[in-house]
Amino acid sequence: MPPAAAATEEQGPVDTASVSPDSGPLRDADSRGSHGVAADAHRGGDPGDHRSADGDGPASDHRAAVSGDGEAPAGDPPHRGAAPALPGTAAVEPPRRVLPAVVTAAVCGVLASAVGADPVLAVWLLLVPGMVAITAVDLAVLRLPDVLTYPMACLAAGGLGLCALLVADAGGSWLRALLGGITLSGSLLVLALINPRGMGLGDVKLSLALGTVLGWYGWGVLVLGVFAGFLLASVYAFHLVALRGAGRGTAFSMGPFLAAGTLVGVVLGGLAG
Repeated sequence: MPPAAAATEEQGPVDTASVSPDSGPLRDADSRGSHGVAADAHRGGDPGDHRSADGDGPASDHRAAVSGDGEAPAGDPPHRGAAPALPGTAAVEPPRRVLPAVVTAAVCGVLASAVGADPVLAVWLLLVPGMVAITAVDLAVLRLPDVLTYPMACLAAGGLGLCALLVADAGGSWLRALLGGITLSGSLLVLALINPRGMGLGDVKLSLALGTVLGWYGWGVLVLGVFAGFLLASVYAFHLVALRGAGRGTAFSMGPFLAAGTLVGVVLGGLAG
């Protein structure tokens, strides 16, 4: 056996980092996860340059989960171009991107059926995309950022004020809507001060918009919408305790239930009007 061949067998597989000059660190470990690490390992990156999906250490464990021994499978040539799309990726990501649009369209359809040709429908339709975005953020990170809650309150108050100004019989009261937002926000603030774990300040800020919307149709609709939101939250909390073994300290998003209760109130208010 020639000396060069013997040296190759003793040293093991050739380090692909010396073969691929265009290898580099993982570009986006958070978004690509272990599949992205495995793909870069085939492309010839240095194992020491790759980080794990959470950015705390080497990604050798991710590669082991894919190939079993931390190395690329034998016989696979190093890839210099972009990594091919992994099977199943296209089937998972599009539904997650389409879901908010589907929910938005469905809610707009329900509101249009309930409110009809009332000019206030334009305000409700403008609020729906932002409310869906707020709900998605709260479900994902248990937070309601000010960059979303405050503009929603301003849009609700301004849109209803413009509607009351331009339409003689707008079907609601702008002053009562403003008072409804202040009343609901103040009430939830008291609850947040009494029990910070049960009600967050983000929910208090969100209620400015929700109370304004419900107050447009009347105090009865405001009470009904808030009651529906808390009822839905209570049912979900019971589900967590009874079926998932959650305790009293388990946190969950309250914003989506408040938004759902508001939708119930607006639909009933539109049908009654």
